Amino acid sequence: MPRRRFTNVVAFDDGPFAHDQTGSVPVVGTVYADLRLDGVLVGAIEKDGGDAAEALARMVVQSRFDAHIRLVMLQGISLGGFNVVDVFELRRRLARPVLVIARRPPDLNAIRAALHKHIPEGAAKWRTIERLGPMEPAGPVFIQRVGIEREAALETVHHFTIHGHLPEPLRSAHLIAGALVNGQSRGKP
Repeated sequence: MPRRRFTNVVAFDDGPFAHDQTGSVPVVGTVYADLRLDGVLVGAIEKDGGDAAEALARMVVQSRFDAHIRLVMLQGISLGGFNVVDVFELRRRLARPVLVIARRPPDLNAIRAALHKHIPEGAAKWRTIERLGPMEPAGPVFIQRVGIEREAALETVHHFTIHGHLPEPLRSAHLIAGALVNGQSRGKP
């Protein structure tokens, strides 16, 4: 039996921001139908805030792509600094699986220390990170998943990875978010 993979996805990444920036940070979502970029969503979240799951869900639900999207991809569990995405809440709001992808596992000790020392609601954000559990190796990347079986996640990552190590929807979201803020894209996601 062939493995199930998802071909209609939305992938989110945040735009670059200064360390001392306050206020909102842009977020870009790229909508893919198989390997074709079908659309772009643009929104914002609060830097170090707690509105990421709500904002991402709103971006999807209010878009013309809502009925077609079958999976949400995130580049890491945190956007806009320490605006930790409650992936369980995002899954509940959208009734779709969520796949978190990173080039390398995060330094959890450093994250925990920073959250507890510098971030309002840091303890609650840390509990959200803990609840998701450790990242799993998935070829050249690491994943965390909610509502998607490991084999389907691996097949989906493999299907969308064309250039480099990250799936194309995340790579595109990163490039577009960078261009939105800086006038041009640069660097690796």
